[in-house]
Amino acid sequence: MKNTFFFLLIIITMISFKLIGQVQGTLNHYENFQSEFVDGRNVDIWLPNGYSETGGKQFPVIYMQDGQNLFNPKTSYSGEEWGVDEAVTKLVKEQKIPEVIVVGIWNTPKRYQEYMPEKPFNKLSRRTKGSLKKKFGGIPVSDEYLKFMVEELKPFIDSVYRTNPDRENTYLMGSSMGGLISIYALCEYPQIFRGAGCLSTHWVGDPEVKPHEVSDAFVTYLNENLPDAGGHILYFDYGTATLDSLYQPHQHKIDKVIMDKSYRVGMDWMTKKYDGHEHNEIYWRKRLDVPLIFLLGD
Repeated sequence: MKNTFFFLLIIITMISFKLIGQVQGTLNHYENFQSEFVDGRNVDIWLPNGYSETGGKQFPVIYMQDGQNLFNPKTSYSGEEWGVDEAVTKLVKEQKIPEVIVVGIWNTPKRYQEYMPEKPFNKLSRRTKGSLKKKFGGIPVSDEYLKFMVEELKPFIDSVYRTNPDRENTYLMGSSMGGLISIYALCEYPQIFRGAGCLSTHWVGDPEVKPHEVSDAFVTYLNENLPDAGGHILYFDYGTATLDSLYQPHQHKIDKVIMDKSYRVGMDWMTKKYDGHEHNEIYWRKRLDVPLIFLLGD
């Protein structure tokens, strides 16, 4: 854990925020949140409508990757957003999920290095590691990124907002490489995170660099590190068009690991295939209701 002085410095530095965008609920934006582990980045905190109306009520939290793509098309690098605020608000109104705080962690130019899980990467051959390092500009620093989330960001969120900070109320979600870092975080910190929603999970690393060797490294890692069933919830999906068209055989290998760990389909694990869905925010927005209900619903 960080020392008290550094933690207080984060609070003093970040407590001033501005409201951005036209969203349902309230969106608080923290510019250039600093870290001792990784490069600073923006962080958005979305509060549901009931946050200001419920006195001392505490809320579960979802930590989501690629935060600039979640709420506002103007900040999304694709020009499309996930529509997280609309999706959560609708599902709460329909009484399908409880109100939840969403933490949108923006990515940086080091997205690949931060989101590529280190321990599976280290299981690759020297040649494959070298090819991926050259392709993406460096070796993974995902263990440091997880320290940022767990040791700096989560304590800050829990100190400033009315969260329910225990494991049973703390979740992760992301797409593509964001899906990889989400399941990695759950495996590395199973005492912190209850569930992970992984959309279009990018098991292949890079399609041009021995993708089956990369997904096999994840198989080995998950065999060794995926928590046993009973305390966690896992959601995976994939489409069949554009980049998602590559994922099915790799996801099938991962699914076998999950089955061997005795996760129960429809209870604490789900993998879904979406015919015709492409690898972008438009399609993740279309199916976002499914992982939200699976992770948070009764």
